[in-house]
Amino acid sequence: MKFILLSLALVCAGADFDVLIRNARIVDGTGNPWFRGDVGVKNGRIAAIGSLSAKTADKTIDAGSRVVAPGFIDVHTHVEGAVELNPMGANYLLDGVTTIVTGNCGGSRVQLGEWFDRLEKIKLGLNLATLIGHNSVRREVMGTANRLATEAEIAKMQGLVDQAMRDGAVGFSTGLIYIPGTYSDTREVVALAKAAGKYNAVYASHMRDEGAKIREAITEAVTAGRESGLRVQISHFKIDAPKLWGMSKDSVALVEKFRGEGVDVVVDQYPYDHASTNLGITLPSWALADGQKAIEERLASAETRKRIATEMKKLLLDLGHDDYSYATVANYGANEKYNGKNISEINRLEGREKSLDNEVETILTMIAKGGAQMVYHSMGMDDVERILRYPNTAIASDGGIREFGVGVPHPRSYGTNARVLAEFVRKRGTITLEDAIRRMTSLPARTFRFIDRGLVKEGYAADLVVFDPAKVQDLATYPDPHHYSEGFDFVLVNGVAVVDQGKLQETRPGRVLRHKPE
Repeated sequence: MKFILLSLALVCAGADFDVLIRNARIVDGTGNPWFRGDVGVKNGRIAAIGSLSAKTADKTIDAGSRVVAPGFIDVHTHVEGAVELNPMGANYLLDGVTTIVTGNCGGSRVQLGEWFDRLEKIKLGLNLATLIGHNSVRREVMGTANRLATEAEIAKMQGLVDQAMRDGAVGFSTGLIYIPGTYSDTREVVALAKAAGKYNAVYASHMRDEGAKIREAITEAVTAGRESGLRVQISHFKIDAPKLWGMSKDSVALVEKFRGEGVDVVVDQYPYDHASTNLGITLPSWALADGQKAIEERLASAETRKRIATEMKKLLLDLGHDDYSYATVANYGANEKYNGKNISEINRLEGREKSLDNEVETILTMIAKGGAQMVYHSMGMDDVERILRYPNTAIASDGGIREFGVGVPHPRSYGTNARVLAEFVRKRGTITLEDAIRRMTSLPARTFRFIDRGLVKEGYAADLVVFDPAKVQDLATYPDPHHYSEGFDFVLVNGVAVVDQGKLQETRPGRVLRHKPE
């Protein structure tokens, strides 16, 4: 009998932890200096922090003085359609990201309850939350009509936003340079923001302008937050016109002014001087209304085509560009041979002589064939660094889950966090390691109310990353973007190693993070 009881006691005792990380420099996400310690993980949670040398674990990781930090939280992604095909999210995990927020720039799934159920069935490699997007909601109610919404249409849109919030959206997003949201007024934006405001959530905005009218755009974003009661996250904060490079001094100061007035407004940024979006933004917005057939009809009219071309050239020159060589194709479905080439190069390949008029014609031809995803060299590095130094700037990729080797996408989908740590912490010293980690973890977690993530803290979800700050490096480049970051040796999602000694694992422990209104 004594032998049986002793055996049962040994079985019940088991290991103290599921995972034990020893000999670490802990950067806890608060921005405070690192400290030495061990981290014990049990049942997907951080169970203990301190000197745990006497404890046992099913899996022990010797950090060897490497950094242990909270898993990175990327609050600006676009993964709809891609996450269903590649639910592991390898390009994010290998860049240290354990949680992503999608539904940005006004584009999201609308029926979120159904989508969440589907994602939970296929299982994810990382955690996912989403915003409900204005453009998607407006398209559901009004198509891509170029007009203001009626009161009845606004009420329908509010109903969709309210349902999405009850299904678990973390907030409301706008993309006010994109159709159809660009056809809305501030009244409509505020009305829909108010539908989300009662849920203690976030208003994330790709503003109407990131150049000459940026002050007005920031003010509109703040107005929507102030009147709805939502926290404000200004997306991919930048100055996107060469004529205006340096203006970030004023835009950052304006954000800080509003914070001084009691508005909870912060920004996010990707650490590159190239942007990425569709080819359609080179056209006046009115030309893109009412669907592809209407666009083709406008382009078929000589008079309308001439008007579009005239406005395109004015827009280009107002931005400070002489031609379209700053615009490179990431993915063009009509001719994949053009991927990686800029518009000036494509113009020549199309047999046209070099001129601005001909480059405009090249763009209009591509638009008529369905358009393309582009990479634009539109920012200056001085502005990038100035915005990065602003303490309320979170790090976010504005990228997506990538199918390895397909197209020539922006490298930010692969290397955003590694680039911050390698280029702006280690090489340039723009910000400290501890502050960089804070911007990747606790700052976005507090804005989006991920109340048990973003810190190395007992009781928090065990989303953790182990890396050597002297070795972490982004390898993705503009001409050759399909390279995973290196140096993130271990990545844990909800206590399970999804990256082990730098190698991706097959397990998918990620969760859908449904916002729970208070």
